[in-house]
Amino acid sequence: MKEKIIEATKEKLDTLEVWVDDVTYGKEDGENTLTIILDSNEILSLNTVVMATRMINPILDKLDLIKESYVLDVYAKPKKEVEE
Repeated sequence: MKEKIIEATKEKLDTLEVWVDDVTYGKEDGENTLTIILDSNEILSLNTVVMATRMINPILDKLDLIKESYVLDVYAKPKKEVEE
């Protein structure tokens, strides 16, 4: 599933200079949850994550990889602070 989602979203997400870092699917708080973690060379703003989610959602609907209902959770990979 991860590879299919990465491949299907790559072209659209390239326009935002972000990519899918990881994908997981499972139960979270009793609900089926598809979690997509985005990464970038820059720190991702909330606005960029929202725009990416709006791009990803219709792609996932078209792929139809998950038959049951689920919650889509998209967020930015935390950046590690660099110590000087």
